[in-house]
Amino acid sequence: MKNALLALLALLSHGAMAAVINYEVSFTPFVGDIAKSHVETVPGKAYVFLNNVPIAEQDVKKTKVPVIFDNREIPSSVWVPAKSLGGMVRKGKNTLRIEFVPTDMKATYQSRLQWNEVTDQVRSSEGRSTNRGGEGMETKKSQGKAVLERDFAGDFATELPWHKYPAVNALNDEDRQKLAALVKDRAEAFKPNFDALYKILAAKPELQVAEIRKMGCLEKAHAAGVRVPVPVAAELEFATTGSAAVVVARKSGALYPFDRNSFAKLKGEDMQMCAGFVLSATYPPRLVAAKTPDGRWEVVQ
Repeated sequence: MKNALLALLALLSHGAMAAVINYEVSFTPFVGDIAKSHVETVPGKAYVFLNNVPIAEQDVKKTKVPVIFDNREIPSSVWVPAKSLGGMVRKGKNTLRIEFVPTDMKATYQSRLQWNEVTDQVRSSEGRSTNRGGEGMETKKSQGKAVLERDFAGDFATELPWHKYPAVNALNDEDRQKLAALVKDRAEAFKPNFDALYKILAAKPELQVAEIRKMGCLEKAHAAGVRVPVPVAAELEFATTGSAAVVVARKSGALYPFDRNSFAKLKGEDMQMCAGFVLSATYPPRLVAAKTPDGRWEVVQ
């Protein structure tokens, strides 16, 4: 009895030590009977928001997908691992929202949201090993635009200074001018000798700046004719989010609509991949900025 008790305590202690290192949310719009072996996804476009900040847009195509496991899981049309969102995830409560607009706004369908925690330990149950926990799903009948939300704790997030900046609830003309200048300065950083751009890249730990410098892909891309256009201030729009984050976008299209065809002039697949990856990370479809307590604006994504 004593040995069994010790073994149980050891097992409980081991399980209690498991830490959540990621949180995953997936979304699938579908038609069909979930009790059967397959359903069909609904075509349309999904928009992903984290704490009211737009994160990504993704097309969903019509395709046949399997229904698996006893809980009737289906493959995700949109998969969002929170860890990949970097500094946009805050410690404490976060809200991830997915808005789906079907191609046929009159058609009826079902919206499936699935979620799970990812822990730093693997556990086994009924012959299945997994590091997933806190699993769940929501399925609801939909027609037209569907909106699904899920709150999660970002205890695995890295706390950044701007997370504690005061919330910005309104923008004045001076704010808009400063934000437009921030957008312009970033575009103009893509020019020889690229010091300003490398400084921007150095703030992104996921980018290996030393390797990028060594390859010289930015310099070669510029020499091949790749350019980052400066957005016109009149074309910009600004959105507050209820926090320190403010989203800057163009009224139509990407914020930095550089000509991707110019990459074809850059010789070497590795060079094209390097330049494309770096420029996509540095010049996203929209910028997220935050206002410091002393009134300065800085890019946070």
